[in-house]
Amino acid sequence: MLIGLLKRIALSIAIVLLVALVLIFTQNPKPFAGADGLDLSRQLESGRAVAAPLLEVPMRDGYALKVRRYGGADDVPLLVLVHGSGWHGLQFDNLASSLEDVADVVVPDLRGHGAAPGRRGDVDYIGQLEDDLADLIVSVAKPGQPVIMGGHSSGGGLVIRFAGGAHGDMLDGALLLAPFLKHNAPTVREDAGGWTPVLTRRNIGLSILNTFQITALNHLPVIQLNIPRAVPEGQLGDLATVEYSYRLNESFAPRRSYLEDVAALPRFVLMVGGADETYVSSAFAPTMGAVTDRGRYDMILGATHLGLVDDPRVEAITKGFLDEF
Repeated sequence: MLIGLLKRIALSIAIVLLVALVLIFTQNPKPFAGADGLDLSRQLESGRAVAAPLLEVPMRDGYALKVRRYGGADDVPLLVLVHGSGWHGLQFDNLASSLEDVADVVVPDLRGHGAAPGRRGDVDYIGQLEDDLADLIVSVAKPGQPVIMGGHSSGGGLVIRFAGGAHGDMLDGALLLAPFLKHNAPTVREDAGGWTPVLTRRNIGLSILNTFQITALNHLPVIQLNIPRAVPEGQLGDLATVEYSYRLNESFAPRRSYLEDVAALPRFVLMVGGADETYVSSAFAPTMGAVTDRGRYDMILGATHLGLVDDPRVEAITKGFLDEF
């Protein structure tokens, strides 16, 4: 009887794994039909004439993380700013330079993004982005210096994931600019407004395999980023990450039980544009407020998803928040 039971269990597992493989290999990335999408070039065109230079900070595996630094006055908090999907740290050049007097600002190009040679588009394991941010804080924070982490869109989601993970106690505060919570959260429009189509069947199949600790296929892409190819080469076109593997996508967002990560946030301020094309602006406060009372929520009327970062009202609110530390 025991042998029969074990056979049935083994057969059931084999069927589940077979279904997972069918889901994975019957869906592949497709080219976008047009140029409409996440036009990051507008932010670059409105940026400063001379951006902060890239520096290198070694990670635990020897990888040289590219970062930009701003300010560094005495007795100010450390502010680590995390860019959004497909993008790189230059997204924050205007905002970071405006905060030089009130914070020690560090802006990384996350692993797999921007100027990372030979490593574009991927990480080595789920959770590596959190480890990199922890290594960065250890490398640059001064003794006793308050640490605030901020992020836009998926970068904000990574801040939330960081708060709920093994390194969450490193944070004293969080700055969330239209953060991604989860694909099924009330805050997210379908396909994030059409900018980030998800290969849903493949994602489900890989999730099943990972339940069985099978990670050999985690390098396969599960999400595409609709970044127009008209973006000028040499500005962003050769630096954009246009698809994410399963392990990078999982690393760049709160966990499936995202409200548990939200509940772990330290004191935070959240800003979202009233004209955000990607998220439902009015849904953040009730969704997150159900699990934490440590947040302040500001709707920036008229601001779009990308335009939020350089809105002068965001700069003013951020300075006020930093003054509290």
